[in-house]
Amino acid sequence: MSKAKDTWGIIVQLILGGIAVLITSYLLPGVSVEDFFTGVVIAALIALLNITIKPFLILLTIPITVVTLGLFLIVINALLILLAAYIVPGFSVDGFWWAVLFGLILGLINYLLGVSLGGSTHSER
Repeated sequence: MSKAKDTWGIIVQLILGGIAVLITSYLLPGVSVEDFFTGVVIAALIALLNITIKPFLILLTIPITVVTLGLFLIVINALLILLAAYIVPGFSVDGFWWAVLFGLILGLINYLLGVSLGGSTHSER
């Protein structure tokens, strides 16, 4: 039963991630997402990139991250978003600064969606 709950939790998080991607692309004229399925794929790919590639990039850029007091992590996020835009057809970002804004707003929207869900899912555990 626990695996079924975990699977549904992952599916719900992907759907919410897709919704967050669509909302963010709607707010930013420099970012376009073709449809909802593309939004879900982008959410999944960004999550996968954050799990696999981001730790190595953070490790390689520790000195510059320390000097910039952690602000270089925003640059790493923007680069991963640009990589996702390169990989996924139907998702385009017009440049680096749009990727920075997309990452910041997407993080905020994901946070807001997670808070609205977090109360019911965390209390059940």
